[in-house]
Amino acid sequence: MTDLLNALVIIANFIIVPGLAYGSQLALGALGVTLVFGVLRFSNIAHGETMAAGAMFTMLFTWLLQSMGIGFGPLPTALLALPFGIGAAMVLCLATDRAVYGYYRRVRASPAIYIIVSVGVMFVYNGLIRFVVGPQDRVITDGQRFIMKARAFKQATGLNEGLAIKTTQAVSVGCAVLAVGLLFWFLNRTRTGKSMRAYSDNEDLALLSGINPERVVLITWLITAALATLAGTLYGLDKSFRPFVYMQLLLPIFAAAIVGGFGSPLGAIAGGFVIAFSELTVTFAYKRVLAYLLPDSMAPSTLVQLLSTDYKIAVSFAILVIVLLIKPTGLFGQRTA
Repeated sequence: MTDLLNALVIIANFIIVPGLAYGSQLALGALGVTLVFGVLRFSNIAHGETMAAGAMFTMLFTWLLQSMGIGFGPLPTALLALPFGIGAAMVLCLATDRAVYGYYRRVRASPAIYIIVSVGVMFVYNGLIRFVVGPQDRVITDGQRFIMKARAFKQATGLNEGLAIKTTQAVSVGCAVLAVGLLFWFLNRTRTGKSMRAYSDNEDLALLSGINPERVVLITWLITAALATLAGTLYGLDKSFRPFVYMQLLLPIFAAAIVGGFGSPLGAIAGGFVIAFSELTVTFAYKRVLAYLLPDSMAPSTLVQLLSTDYKIAVSFAILVIVLLIKPTGLFGQRTA
């Protein structure tokens, strides 16, 4: 029984706890992509860099607060700076829409044109971010690093394996639950949220009902900026901030949105956790787990790893292809006539 518990602790330490944190970050990113696609009708390739920009703004305000001697106790100071980072990201998104996307919306450009334009926006964002903070890693975590340390867990349980839970992992899950709850309340309970849903379902009928399309676009970009900043900041806190990483996150985020069903907020959340746990499960080395579960004579001598962590991004791509082949509408998507 002790060996089984040790094996479960290893799985919890390297798959379950990180998967919940990473899945929360992907779910928030996929929600932003889904919102833009559902309301504005295009796939925003620049969303990864929007996350990076929001995280950068939050990081700059974090440094400002730290220079003033302001902290948040055991929690990261970035949580105090987050509202300012969200505000700056909102200004950036609205300025981009006014300068770039607004023109193509007025001329009713095709979705393919929007995708090409968003690629250009992505490179501009990336260049600006690297110009401001550089391409190197930036660690913005402070406060208490762990909620639970492996050594304390071992002493409390008497097991050989320890369970460590980082503060940033708990913060990621908590912030994601709060943000998702507020988003669903806004979309389902407020008049503006219902207008956005109506505009997303049938644009022409929504216009005939007196819904202001510019107001819908404005609110959509504000919410998207908030979700992107939150997702980018949580990822930067949990790992580290580096501009190029957010460009690489674009595939898992889009995979999460498509797996769940493009245009479905609930699907985006489910897809985020599907992608996160799939990546961690496939790239995890099961040698120590099997050593506890199998007799000594059958204990593996290799890592017992399906894929190297270098190929983690391939897992997202493979899942994306499989879903598109088997169920193109995603887990929660609806087939349109």
